[in-house]
Parts: sequence; C-alpha cells; structure tokens
Amino acid sequence: MAAGLGAESDNQQQQKSIADFDPQKKPPKRNKYAFACAILASMTSTLLGYDIGVMSGAAIFIKEDLKITDVQVELLVGTLNIYSLIGSAAAGRTSDWIGRRYTIVLAGAIFFAGALLMGFSTNYAFLMVGRFVAGIGVGYALMIAPVYTAEVSPASSRGFLTSFPEVFINGGILLGYVSNFALSKLSLQLGWRMMLGIGAVPSVFLALIVLAMPESPRWLVMQGRLADAIKVLDKTSDSKEEALQRLADIKEAAGIPAECNDDVVAVPKNGRSGEAVWKELLLHPTKSVRHILIAGVGIHFFQQASGIDAVVLYSPRIFEKAGITSKNEKLLATIAVGVVKTIFILVATFLLDRIGRRPLLLSSVGGMIISLATLGFSLTIIDHSQKKLTWAVGLAITTVMSYVAFFSIGMGPITWVYSSEIFPLKLRAQGTSMGVAVNRLTSGVISTTFISLYKAMTIGGAFFLFAGIASVAFVFFYTCFPETQGRNLEDVESLFGNFHWLRDSKAAKKTARASAANNQSYDDASTASNVQLVGRGVTNGNN
Repeated sequence: MAAGLGAESDNQQQQKSIADFDPQKKPPKRNKYAFACAILASMTSTLLGYDIGVMSGAAIFIKEDLKITDVQVELLVGTLNIYSLIGSAAAGRTSDWIGRRYTIVLAGAIFFAGALLMGFSTNYAFLMVGRFVAGIGVGYALMIAPVYTAEVSPASSRGFLTSFPEVFINGGILLGYVSNFALSKLSLQLGWRMMLGIGAVPSVFLALIVLAMPESPRWLVMQGRLADAIKVLDKTSDSKEEALQRLADIKEAAGIPAECNDDVVAVPKNGRSGEAVWKELLLHPTKSVRHILIAGVGIHFFQQASGIDAVVLYSPRIFEKAGITSKNEKLLATIAVGVVKTIFILVATFLLDRIGRRPLLLSSVGGMIISLATLGFSLTIIDHSQKKLTWAVGLAITTVMSYVAFFSIGMGPITWVYSSEIFPLKLRAQGTSMGVAVNRLTSGVISTTFISLYKAMTIGGAFFLFAGIASVAFVFFYTCFPETQGRNLEDVESLFGNFHWLRDSKAAKKTARASAANNQSYDDASTASNVQLVGRGVTNGNN
C-alpha cells in the first residue's frame, strides 16, 4: 500500500513538473470597472446613431408632409453634421475646463433640447432650428466619448474599449431604422414627429447615468489632483504596478516632477493654455506631432469621404434605384443594413486587441473598395436596362450589405480608436476635436450633396467615385499608419515622426519572429529534457 501511495505521489509530481514547463501564460482578465466606464461613456454615441438612422426613413414622410424639394431634403439630412462642427470644436476646450465627465452630461442635455424642438416642429424652418441644436449636442458627444474611454482604459484592452463609441453609433442607427418601421403606421403628420422627438428620452437617461462615472485620471492629473487620479487608476488598471506606471507616465507628460506625490500639486502652466496647445499643434509642431496630426485628421476624412453616410442616410433611395418600390420593403431592407452593421462592429471589438489596428484597417478598406466598385457596376447595369434584372438587383443589395460589413469591421471603429490614442496628453482634447470636426464637415458635404451628385453623374458613377477615394485611403493608411496595439498612451508618440517606420517595423517583426522561434525550440527542448528526468525518477521509484 505504501508503494502504491509512493507511486501516486510520484505521478502527481510528474504532472506538476510538466505543468511547470508549460510555456503558455494566461492573458490578464478584462478589467470590469474600466469596461463599465467605457460602456457608460460610449452610450452617448447612440444619440448620433439614432439621429442618422431615424432621419433616413423620416425624410420620406417629411418630404411628403411638408412638400419640400430634394435640395431641402439634402440640407435637412446633411446639415446636422455641419452643425456638429460647432460642438466638436468647442468640446476640446470645454472638456479641459469642466472635465470629460461633465462634458458628456452637457452633450446629452443639448441633444435633449434639439430632439424636443424637432419633435414639435410645425414647419421646415422650425425643424432646421431643432437640427442645429441637436447637431451641437452630437458634436460634443462624438468628440468626448472616445477621448474619455481611451484615458480610462488599460493598454491591454484599450482597442476593445475605445471601439465602443462606434458600437453604440451602430446600435443607435439600428434603433432609428426600427423606429422608422414601427412608427410608419401612424398618421403622416404624427409619425415623423414621433420618430424625431422620441430621441429626447435616451438623452435624459444617459446624462443621469454618466454622473455615476469617475473622472478621467489624465484630466485629474492635469488639474494636479494626484490622489483622486491614483484612485481611478487603481480601479481601471490590470495591476497595481500598471497603475503606478500609468501615473508616472501621465505626470511626466503633464510636466509634474516624478518625486512630487502630494494629494494635490501645482501643475506647471506651461503648455496648459489653449493658445499654447494650438501653437504646438498647428504653428510649430514637432516632426512626430505633425505626423500624428496628418494621421488623426486623415483617418477621419477618409472614413466619411469613402461614402458611408451616403449609404446609411440614403439607403431607402439606393434600394429604390435598385428596384424596391414599396415603402415597407425599403424600410425592412434598411433595417437589414443596420443589423449587418451592428453584427460586424461587435466582431471588430474582439479583434482590435488581438490582431491589431493596422491589419484590420487595411483589410476593411480593401473590402470596401471591392464592394463599392461592384455596387457601382450593378446600379449602372440596372440604370441602363429596360427590364428588371433580378441578378443585378440581388447584387446591388448584397454589395450594400458587404460594404457596411467591411466598413464596420475596421474603418468604422478604428477611426475613433486610433485618433483618440495617438495624440500626446496635452494635445489630446484639441487634436481629437480637430479630427472630429473634419469628420463632421466631410460627412456634411457628402450627405448634403449626394442626391445632386448622383443626379449629375448617375448613381453608379457616384459609387465608382467613392471606390476611387477608398483606394487613395488604402495607400495613405499603408504608408502613414504605424501599429499602436498594446502601447501605453504616453508611449505612442514615439512611433511617429520617423517615416522609415514601415521598413523598421518589418525588420523588427522579422527579428521578433526569429527570436520567438529560437525561444520556442529552447523551451521545447527543456520541457522534453525535464519530462525525461521526471520519468526516470518515477521509474526508479517504482523499481
């Protein structure tokens, strides 16, 4: 019996020894507190999504009820994006002044007022005033949600968490589409007003729950509130060591001496004034800041210039051109677009921190180019055909779906992730607000001119144009965008400014792969050797 117990003990020792040599390590668990903060902040993006989605269908009924022209429809649909420039431009300074959290509350309050004005509109002019107010609220929400989320997120899950604003934009778009379909059965005068006015309800809820969130640790440090900042960092970091490292990095970026550890400290005024920030960002940028600015503004421009708002806002018209004439069928097809967008953005959130920003972005844009070119081809065939071609209609609908899927898996979320993590701390609010301003301006130009554009050059020609712009975007991203996956926010700046980074990163990857292969071979050999030694020990013990 003693011999049996000895053999069992030796077997357990053998299993333990083998486990000790397992080279795989478990990744850190996802930080639930940071996850909750990101969810709450990103929910403000639902406001923009709902407005985009609901207006695509409401415009059909508004045109019929108020007897407005196509040009007035373009202005109604697209000018919200131009109005949001005011909000996004002001949000950078506002968030540095009152904090990231209260800026989110302000965004919800402004949108609430705009939604009510639109819901009670009696004529076109009144409706446009409501669009103006709502647009300012949307601009605030668009800029602040990704900035706050990036600043509370640990490096291990920053891509996952910072993609949430795009997730909620897509969720809002889908809610808008569903609202169109659900309320389309109401009377003509009541239906579209309910569609627009009901957007006030979530904005109240969002403004209240945001008050339960902590303030951004980076903003707290910029105010000299180190004790408050370390409390938030302890909760939003994967370990105590990471929290201390993040604090040290932020202090260095803010110009606070490393040895200064009082609860409240004086922050150097140097570089904190708005004028100094704009000078450093625009007038006298360093090489790395110039590169960051080009990348941050460029990705926002190409996200919209490649035509996403034309597809999302005018999808009922695109489906009508493809041969779907029933209002119900057009609205149902539009809901399908929203479902596809939402599914693929959820897939993207889980891939961002696993395979990186760059591979996802390039794959996404490549798929968008193919989809846009095929959509242009199918719509051109339909336009020039005297009879209904079922295959061309099917191809057009399929490529609309594939386009939004490819957009949502890369270009959509990565725009917000990338632009919110590349700017240095003291330039982040203003730099991000510049990117959002370009995003909204480009979106406004596309959405206010799309009907006129396709009438001037055919609807197929318009999508060929978008395919060409997406091709230019692919080259831009390939040559200008270094990978930021897994980097602390304060380290990201070092990746920029050297335009040989692509060659250097390829060489570094090659070296890393060779090193990993050598280490694996060594680990395998060590494991085999130790297993053999343990096995011999067991045999000798049994003998």
